[in-house]
Amino acid sequence: MDLGLSGRTVVVTGGTSGIGLASAGLFLNEGAKVAICGRDEARLAEALADLEARFPGKVMAHRCDVTKREDVEAFAAAVQKWVGGADILINNAGQGRMSTFASTTDEQWRAELDLKFFSQIHPVRAFQPQLEKSTAAAILAVNSLLAYQPEPYMVCTSAARAGVQSLVKSLATEFAPRIRVNSVMLGLIDSGQWERRFQARENKAQTRDEWMVELTKTKHIPFARLGLPDEVARAIVFLASPAASYVTGASLEISGGISRYI
Repeated sequence: MDLGLSGRTVVVTGGTSGIGLASAGLFLNEGAKVAICGRDEARLAEALADLEARFPGKVMAHRCDVTKREDVEAFAAAVQKWVGGADILINNAGQGRMSTFASTTDEQWRAELDLKFFSQIHPVRAFQPQLEKSTAAAILAVNSLLAYQPEPYMVCTSAARAGVQSLVKSLATEFAPRIRVNSVMLGLIDSGQWERRFQARENKAQTRDEWMVELTKTKHIPFARLGLPDEVARAIVFLASPAASYVTGASLEISGGISRYI
């Protein structure tokens, strides 16, 4: 199937690793140009070198903290100067905070809500004028199943994720029919975050495979494994592409069957 991405420009926040980097690669493979951003200069340079080696002249990288409005506005201006504007925005920045209600301070609540909301709000505001001029405008929010199925050890993140999902629904209505707005709802996806948790495991004799088997049993994942960034990226590319032209306000679960809600 032709996804209709050839000649389009895609912006991917948090594009230096994991799902963001995998999505950037797939968009490029479909003929799009891609602009990625990230906070870490070294990781950004490494991601750019990787993508540029495979897709020369099709990639731009910009250092940007998506919680800072001025950073995102500068990123949008750089994309405008580079190719004249973006067609598609993938809001992917942000990770989870492990804490209970009792252990989460006011400052941590504010930091988490700020990250989850403004990693969506700032890019949407900055790139909306460019998207308005596109004939295939789309915004895709990378969200978590925690929005619908909160966990007691991630109270703060679960609440923030639910708010983001409400925001996605509101934007889909407000921006229709000019800009489509959708989301993917993730279960447990293998990432650097899970690698850090493996390194911090109590039983240091446990191999990564053994630790993963135990984890998937504890989490009751029917597929008995974590998802892979490429598996999420394939869904992102489709939902954001013109091939999904009549899909807006939708959320696609990618969880290996872990959800219990209807």
